[in-house]
Amino acid sequence: MFVILGYVIVLGSIFGGYALAGGHLGGLWQPLEVLMIFGGGLGAFVVGNDIKALKATAKALPGLFKGSKYQRALYLELLLLLFSLLSKARSEGLMAIEGDIEKPEDSPIFSKYPMIQADHHLVEFIADYLRLMVSGNMDPLQMENLMDNEIETHHHEGEVPVHAMARLGDGLPAFGIVAAVMGVVHTMESLHLPPGDLGILIGHALVGTFLGILLAYGFIAPLSGLLEHKLHESSKPFQCIKITLLASMNGMPPSVAVEFGRKVLYSTERPSFSDMEEEIKQSKSK
Repeated sequence: MFVILGYVIVLGSIFGGYALAGGHLGGLWQPLEVLMIFGGGLGAFVVGNDIKALKATAKALPGLFKGSKYQRALYLELLLLLFSLLSKARSEGLMAIEGDIEKPEDSPIFSKYPMIQADHHLVEFIADYLRLMVSGNMDPLQMENLMDNEIETHHHEGEVPVHAMARLGDGLPAFGIVAAVMGVVHTMESLHLPPGDLGILIGHALVGTFLGILLAYGFIAPLSGLLEHKLHESSKPFQCIKITLLASMNGMPPSVAVEFGRKVLYSTERPSFSDMEEEIKQSKSK
């Protein structure tokens, strides 16, 4: 929604200002210039990325036009799920949660938190590390190192579309110059025309530079920045799980362990301490 709104503001400000200054919008409509800029940029984009990067970028772009799912309600469910699992493990033993982590889709604990259960990456991350806690006497430092490596891998994979879009944005102004040069070449070939016609051809050529810069900094580069923001946002739940489980491994009771995890969340989405305390009390009473 905000992406569309931003694009409307960009177009309205630039073209509206141009029109108010007395410019003729029809002169900016140059489909062949757009073809050269977009075609050249797309070709370079395909050359500069392998099939995995192309698929990752195509998969990531639609999500930019949707609201973020990483809201307070999701983090509250995540913390309550971790509390429920750790409480069961503490009171009944680690083997008691084996059924929950082997088949999370059938687990009565996971089923209470549908937003988490619907995210298979989070479910897999939780289940994998609880499985390691159940199956072996793993050192917390080893566990932390393993979690850090997995989160770093997730981050590197998420950076692929970010860098791909950034490179595309960096290249579009150059393709705008290419389109402008082609227009100048065409103008030089048409020196036999009247001065008025030559002026029109030069104006058409300059539109190429304008469009290349506009598309780069008004449309593509902001998408790269938004992808990066969403990448950081998507890493936060994994960090929360990591800190919570490590606190539990170091002997913290479940209520304290989830408080450790709560503290790493962004302040804008972080459930308050009193909210967490109230939700935990309600979960115990059920």
